[in-house]
Amino acid sequence: MKSTFKDFEEYFLLFPEKTQQKLEKLREFTHSIHSDLEEYIGYQMPALKYNEKPLVYFAAYKNHLGFYPLPEAIKHFENDFKERKYKFSKGAVQFPMKEDLPLDLIKRMIEFRMMEIDQKKS
Repeated sequence: MKSTFKDFEEYFLLFPEKTQQKLEKLREFTHSIHSDLEEYIGYQMPALKYNEKPLVYFAAYKNHLGFYPLPEAIKHFENDFKERKYKFSKGAVQFPMKEDLPLDLIKRMIEFRMMEIDQKKS
């Protein structure tokens, strides 16, 4: 796999069409939450900034999408992950490729991160 990517499109093209569609759906959905999110590549994966601060990262794998909303969000939503039987670690949650993206949960995590960033700025 290529080790550097200049944008989301270049990253998405590394994967099968179904995976590309899921990545694009996640991308479009995040922008629908807040229109001023900035796209960039961070840690060799697609990432979004809010108010010039890292908001979330995500990456595709064979059997899941990894979603990285940073540790505080993982702690905050741990019960949701357990309830939905998602695998997670201190920095990431895995959304199975065979399932629809949990857009409600993703939205809540993004809003939580935005609130975190806003609170740290003030």
